[in-house]
Amino acid sequence: MFTLISYKRLGKPIILLFSQKLMFMAGIYIHIPFCKHKCNYCNFFSVASIKYRDVFVDALLREMEMRKDYLKNELVHTIYFGGGTPSLLTIDEINTILAKANTLFNINADLEITLEANPDDLSLDKTEDLKRYTPINRFSIGVQSFFDDDLHYLDRQHNGTQARHAIENVQKAGFNNMTIDLIYGIPGLSLEKWHKNLDIFFDYHIPHLSSYSLTVEPKTALQHQISKQKRAEVDEELSIRHFEILLERIAQNNYVHYEISNFAKKGFYSKHNSIYWLGDHYLGLGPSAHSFNGHSRQWNVAAIKKYIDSDMVDKMVAEKEVLSVNQLFNEYVMTSLRTSWGCDLEHINNVFGSSYTAFFTGSVKGFIKEKKIIQNGNRFVLSKTGKLFADGVAADLFVDDDF
Repeated sequence: MFTLISYKRLGKPIILLFSQKLMFMAGIYIHIPFCKHKCNYCNFFSVASIKYRDVFVDALLREMEMRKDYLKNELVHTIYFGGGTPSLLTIDEINTILAKANTLFNINADLEITLEANPDDLSLDKTEDLKRYTPINRFSIGVQSFFDDDLHYLDRQHNGTQARHAIENVQKAGFNNMTIDLIYGIPGLSLEKWHKNLDIFFDYHIPHLSSYSLTVEPKTALQHQISKQKRAEVDEELSIRHFEILLERIAQNNYVHYEISNFAKKGFYSKHNSIYWLGDHYLGLGPSAHSFNGHSRQWNVAAIKKYIDSDMVDKMVAEKEVLSVNQLFNEYVMTSLRTSWGCDLEHINNVFGSSYTAFFTGSVKGFIKEKKIIQNGNRFVLSKTGKLFADGVAADLFVDDDF
């Protein structure tokens, strides 16, 4: 079964844990819930309105103040504006939020600050102003495809020309750190068109790519449209072929496949997303945002009015969960296998103990025999074939409640 993770981000209740660290980092995720339009495939919390934007920023600053001790003065290496559509924020709003963060948290001088953006928001004037007047130093642009028919299927509001112009405007403004999103598995996205999408990406010399298989999420407009035969169904076999082509082209162009859905030139890994994959701590601010402090996770209410009206952290947080040892082990296995660093047997033994080590070494043998996992000393990584079944392989290596 094809189980590659589909559409992205930290709007979902998922913990990403991995402790084979390159360096210790903490991060802040800021969820900006406003969109001009809700895309049909998106199941992240957002509202197709900017009605509450002013009072939302006030509430966000209030939450930052109330949660200033969450990271316990750990050095913050990244701030990530996600959404929603963070590029709808004004220059003043971005600077107000970042200035507040600078007064409350232990901010690293070499801070990675990412702004997610829709192509139709990135005029040359806007990108030049962001360069001149804000400390934003990285963009994540939701291109998805350079073909208008694909964008129509996804109910996107930009077109292929705007996608190209957005990339060019970001580069003209002087930003050298950027990633774009491309979605594969879209019905009608032929192999030739998928190759062309990748050609355009490589031609712009963009240092990072996030690429996801289209998945029809429950209760989305796309699911409803497919059920009513208003949209074609997703072809799983086509998605697999697209992914195989992606891996071939990425290798040919000397990008590192450092996480199942992420590819980068050396030196351009996403520091922020690596925090999730490497098991470091992060504070999530804004409605639906998630936080992790090493032993528990929590997520905020996914409702704009409830969030804005909250005057206490306990009202903003929808739920908190203290993680068991079994959960921590399972999530370590899940996230580490998604990375090029792989699952480290020494780490399992040191952190979880010999019984977990014995369980893992016994369970992984079948996948090594099937050539879905490659063993290199104490490290276990997914093979090219294994990457097609990443979630299923990881799940079969989980311990159950009775362990």
